[in-house]
Amino acid sequence: MTILEQIAASARERAERDKKAGMPFKSAKKRPPFIFEKRIRGQDIAFICEIKKASPSKGIIAEDFPYLNIAREYEAAGASAISVLTEPEFFQGSDKHLAEIREAVDVPILRKDFIIDKFQIEQSACLGADAVLFICAILTPAELAGYIEESDRFGLSCLVEVHDEDELRTALDAGARVIGVNNRDLRTFDVDIGNSIRLRSLVPQNVIFVAESGIRTAEDVDDLRKHGVDAVLVGETLMRSADKGAALAALMGKGA
Repeated sequence: MTILEQIAASARERAERDKKAGMPFKSAKKRPPFIFEKRIRGQDIAFICEIKKASPSKGIIAEDFPYLNIAREYEAAGASAISVLTEPEFFQGSDKHLAEIREAVDVPILRKDFIIDKFQIEQSACLGADAVLFICAILTPAELAGYIEESDRFGLSCLVEVHDEDELRTALDAGARVIGVNNRDLRTFDVDIGNSIRLRSLVPQNVIFVAESGIRTAEDVDDLRKHGVDAVLVGETLMRSADKGAALAALMGKGA
């Protein structure tokens, strides 16, 4: 099995356990529908800043993990949205992290996980997420279309993640309004930032285009901006920085 297949298998087992446990406590914060996509649309370039402790390819990224403080730093520094890893086994995330971050900040939150069951969509809404991640590589076209429809019922935006042209066509056919091109191949974990640039011209202008992974410098952001990318999702670069606000400012071109 590839790493992605292992993570998906683990997610299926977790979803079954969660279904037996029941729906989590509903967030007290009433959220406007589809606020995630509204916030990242029409900006010069929007920044989706990620909170994650670890990854399968890099191991522990942040030994010190004050996730609430990190979320507040991102919000204060001008993040358009925050991505929270909730996958527990391979990324050391937690649903609890998302629920607590929801109460700490007002910026839209993307639940970044491996969703393979409709139950997880309502679960995401209850936790306080404004958006959910769907990974084309682990879903059938019918599942993807159905999951987008289900998410619409809860006012959740869908970031549909693709890596190549075939997955991109599947996402568009399913009705994706926000497409994220992962520059990291989840089967091998190789990274090529040019992947977003190559696929940008294949996405209609009315669909929000997000570049994910491998974005390290303001020059990377400028290059993506020149090619019409609407937003960037940045994780490791920020998580490894001692001053995350300053690191985000530098990516935005505001730093020294």
